Amino acid sequence: MMTVEDIQRMMSSEAYVVDKAIAISIFLSIQLQKPLLIEGPAGVGKTEIAKVMAKALDTELIRLQCYEGLDANHAIYEWHYQRQLLHLKMLEREDATRQDLDKAIFSEDFLMERPLLQAIRQPKSPVLLIDEVDRSDEEFESFLLELLSDWQITIPEIGTIKATTQPYVILTGNRTRELSEALRRRCLYLWIDYPDFDKELMILRSKVPAVDKELGVQICNFMKELRAMKLEKTPGVAETLDWAEALATMHFDHLDKEVISDTLGVILKDWQDIRTVSNSLSELLERTGVRSKIG
Repeated sequence: MMTVEDIQRMMSSEAYVVDKAIAISIFLSIQLQKPLLIEGPAGVGKTEIAKVMAKALDTELIRLQCYEGLDANHAIYEWHYQRQLLHLKMLEREDATRQDLDKAIFSEDFLMERPLLQAIRQPKSPVLLIDEVDRSDEEFESFLLELLSDWQITIPEIGTIKATTQPYVILTGNRTRELSEALRRRCLYLWIDYPDFDKELMILRSKVPAVDKELGVQICNFMKELRAMKLEKTPGVAETLDWAEALATMHFDHLDKEVISDTLGVILKDWQDIRTVSNSLSELLERTGVRSKIG
């Protein structure tokens, strides 16, 4: 039987820095066969958990990227209308009955699987990532309830299709809207916040080993101070890693005012945020302990 420690080793083997709370949530999701809903700020590694799980479990990752207006045709299944039409014309020439026509064209030969249907028909349990579920409409959540409760999907023209294998389900959200209680009740829950200094430094050194050690410390200190500011788009761990990789590529071994000013566009994606940080740069550098290196 898999243990929490096994989960930690499994995730660590894929260079994902996982604390015990995350490992326990993944462990319970697997053992209890329940979906795991992960919420938190953008860029803290929610989506990465599903990707790493799929690699660690040596199984397929099936991803459904949610957006406003997402419907069953794009998430569950769709009929191949052109093929149906051609087949229908052929049958009409044979004087088939209406019942025969319906039965012929609404068959699995013309059914196109979308991510949700595809996920429950795999020979080996895949990891199903339902990414940014809060960006979809409330109506879409109702499509998920049958799947997450009974592991089946009902197609009106065919009937109910039960899961061949039960997928490992990860749902992520940034809290752009409140999810329904019905959906939440069907899931285990995990909140991932911005990491503390020590954890972020571990992540940085694991993902960007080429970065200078002292520079890595300065980057994480700077990001900690940056997140304490009132910004339109607070940078996440993803931006930390992008910045570290960019600075390592340019062979920098420390931060100073000029280096930061020239590379703010790597970590900040809003012009007002760049202006706010630029105006406070000397103060930020002083608080991060690199004042002596300001050029």
